[in-house]
Amino acid sequence: MTDDPAPSRPDQGQDLQGPDPKAALRGKTIVLVGLMGVGKSSVGRRLAAALDLPFRDADNEVEAAAGRSIPEIFAEMGEPAFRDGERRVIARLLDEPPHVLATGGGAFVNAETRALIKSKAVAVWLKADLELLARRVGRKEGRPLLKGRDPMDVLREHASLRYPAYGEAHLTVETGDTAHGVAVEAVIQALKSYLTPSESELK
Repeated sequence: MTDDPAPSRPDQGQDLQGPDPKAALRGKTIVLVGLMGVGKSSVGRRLAAALDLPFRDADNEVEAAAGRSIPEIFAEMGEPAFRDGERRVIARLLDEPPHVLATGGGAFVNAETRALIKSKAVAVWLKADLELLARRVGRKEGRPLLKGRDPMDVLREHASLRYPAYGEAHLTVETGDTAHGVAVEAVIQALKSYLTPSESELK
């Protein structure tokens, strides 16, 4: 995930519902899911700032818990051990006060992790064109699942395997090749529609 600093208080999206945007979430964390390169961390930081919530990055939390980097965890312990640690870390984070949580691309594919997120949080699938994602991840180092392979081939495989799980997220937001601020506004509008009770529910 990218470490792209966010402005501390962006102007857009301050009013999710009423004077206190956090109230509409009813104590739930917002969890961003999606393929590598879609901008979960970058969008997540800006979304957290817009909603006046803390931001957490599951990959960073896993690294802190393990005392080693994710490439080192994959190399020394393998992907199954990483996924198990990731599941435990996310479970712990979801017991904390509400925040915006960016997850690794494979986290939501784990059935136990997915069920936990769906029951305790609002899951938002950030989705973008695979060619765009391939260009992005091809410029980055430190992605162990690439292992020197063509990014487009890996992303096609991941899309085939992971999209059915991502489709279980509460919301899907197409981000496209837009500025992160635009993606944040799209997420906020989707959350607003999802969290605002319908007229029938209010009767």
